[in-house]
Amino acid sequence: MSLRGPDGETIEVKIPKGIRDGQKVRARGKGSPGPAGRGDLLVTVHVREHEFFRRDGDDLRITVPITFPEAALGATIEVPTLERPVKVKVPAGSQCGRVLRLKGRGVERGKTTGDLLVELRVTVPTTLNDDARAAVEALQSATAGDDPRRELARRAAW
Repeated sequence: MSLRGPDGETIEVKIPKGIRDGQKVRARGKGSPGPAGRGDLLVTVHVREHEFFRRDGDDLRITVPITFPEAALGATIEVPTLERPVKVKVPAGSQCGRVLRLKGRGVERGKTTGDLLVELRVTVPTTLNDDARAAVEALQSATAGDDPRRELARRAAW
C-alpha cells in the first residue's frame, strides 16, 4: 500500500494478510524527523466488511439457504468461498441453524488459516402448486405423531 507523507514523499507500507480491523502496522524510519533521527510511522488499518462473508477471528461465517427436501433427505450443495465455490455434503435431518465447518477456507494469517463456518437456513416455499400441496399434506399425515414442541412446557417451567 502506498501513502503520501506530509513532505510529498511516497511511503510503501506492507499490510500483512489477515490483518484485523484496528491493528497497527509500523513503517520503521518513515515517521517525522526528530533529534534522534526519523521516527517510525504507525498506520492504523481499517478493514472494510464484506457484504456476504462475516469475520469471526480467523474464521469466516456465511448463511446458506437450503430447501426442506435437502435438509430432510441430505444433499450435496455448492457453497461460495473466498477462492472458488466448493461442494458440501448436507447430512440428512439437518436442522435450520446447523453449522458445517470447512477447514482451511477462512482468513489466511501468517502460517495459519481459519475455517469457513456455513450456517444452514431451511427455506419454506411461499406458494405451492396442487402437487406440492398434496405432498406436504401427505407428509403431515405421515408424521402426525411427531411433535417438536412436546417438551417445551416442561423445559419452560420454573
